Amino acid sequence: MKVAVALLLCAMCLLGLDAQCPDPSTLKDSEGNKLCARMFEDSNYYYEQSCGGQYLDVNPNDDVPIIPTHWNNRASSLVVSKFCSLTVWSRIKKNGTKRKFSAGIVYRLKDVKKGLFGNWDNSISAYYCTC
Repeated sequence: MKVAVALLLCAMCLLGLDAQCPDPSTLKDSEGNKLCARMFEDSNYYYEQSCGGQYLDVNPNDDVPIIPTHWNNRASSLVVSKFCSLTVWSRIKKNGTKRKFSAGIVYRLKDVKKGLFGNWDNSISAYYCTC
């Protein structure tokens, strides 16, 4: 019985490891090219379990006034590379509320205020990233 419990706990620990946010100073794509930012579909109350699920890589100088349909209003956490900034808008064609994120990790966009009552969770519809 103790072995089964230990194995279950190990499996749960390994699941959490898959959802750790990457270090902003080493953020790269699968080919080793520096990224400007990476947006993730999942976040979590526990920071070590944020940055999970599918992700969208943002290259330096990407200017996207209309985010791809399957990513519209879907990002819940993000990482911006060192010496970069990511500007996002709440509506397509760079309309609506605007927010600039500096280098670092945003574990939960739900914690970032957007206006008086809103937040940035599942609210990004356009972006521009510079390094």
